[in-house]
Amino acid sequence: MTKHPQTVVLDGCKLEEARRRLQDGTDRALQATLEVLTREADTWLTQGPWSVTMKRTLGPSGDVHDYVSQAPYWWPSDSPDGKPYVQYDGKKNPEVLNYTDRVYWEKVFNSSTILTLAWLYTGNEAYAIHAGNILRVWFIAPETRMNPNLNHAQLIPHANTGRCIGIIDFSQAYTSVLDAAAILASGGVGSSGHLRAPGWSFADVEGFRAWNVEFLEWLTNSPFGQEERSQRNNHGNFAAMQMTAIAFFLGDAARARAEVLRVRASLSETIASDGSQPEELRRTRSWHYSTFNLLALTRLACLGRKVGVDLWAFVGPGEKGSIARAVDFLIPAATGSQAWAFPELCFKAYAAADIIRAAADAGHEGAREVVGRIQLPTRDLWVLRPAPEQLDAVQP
Repeated sequence: MTKHPQTVVLDGCKLEEARRRLQDGTDRALQATLEVLTREADTWLTQGPWSVTMKRTLGPSGDVHDYVSQAPYWWPSDSPDGKPYVQYDGKKNPEVLNYTDRVYWEKVFNSSTILTLAWLYTGNEAYAIHAGNILRVWFIAPETRMNPNLNHAQLIPHANTGRCIGIIDFSQAYTSVLDAAAILASGGVGSSGHLRAPGWSFADVEGFRAWNVEFLEWLTNSPFGQEERSQRNNHGNFAAMQMTAIAFFLGDAARARAEVLRVRASLSETIASDGSQPEELRRTRSWHYSTFNLLALTRLACLGRKVGVDLWAFVGPGEKGSIARAVDFLIPAATGSQAWAFPELCFKAYAAADIIRAAADAGHEGAREVVGRIQLPTRDLWVLRPAPEQLDAVQP
């Protein structure tokens, strides 16, 4: 039995340290955060599991096991038949709810993450059993599993049957699911001494691993996967972060390291010398997308440390490509010392909170100086899952 969970993005040692502090019982603030976590976990106990086979509308392939979603920012035109669809960046079309896979998938990753963390810290087996069942139904059970591809994600009606950028439906959150599965497989911490979490069998471990082998193959070799990975914006960085995490989860540290190095070589095309992210500033929701892209890069930096690559300290040619400077660029608006000077339909200062805290943990002096002054979300779980997460709850 290991002394700490063998997690992917999350730091297993920090999770174990938090567990010990909770057992000690003297840290009231940490205990209060645990109560927030377990209240949310209790709500998930009465929900799910979910499956792509529960969809109301079949996708283009006609296979109920294929994941399907609709592009969120595309709307019917003013023509009588609504064709062609037109884009309104940042404005979400409610039609997307006709494809329920995206809705169910969000529930899968939120519930499995929260339930697994709740089990880790409390040892309540009901949490682990339900988390395992949620993952088993979505990824493993033959009658309900999702096919390991995203061929029909973010389709545009009357225009295509899916797009490469639909990969972000998974890449923005899938690494949290990998951490949940890693915790369930590590087992033992905070429980009664199982080699794996109760309800998560060796067959489940192998089944989930096999799904990820196939999914990584599709991400690597499909035209959509290759095109998405080549993007020089949040899409490309999330795709790279997802592929790095899956490779690391599967035990291929060399492949994970190579992907981190590939991204590092392209950071100068993503982050300007002043720390701005030009591709994200062009959006109608420039604050959201600036924090969103940096979320992918800071999570990748967490992975980088595990494979011996320090992205936090990197500065590319012409002083471009610095994640640290990108954090500096966000700090004035995050602390309220300056207004955000770019287009933003719904500014939420706390969207940068985890990014700044991750930077502070990595030794960024500017982040350390302001970490006590940043706005935090109402539901703040940082001390129990200390890795940057998307906090503004806006789907890209």
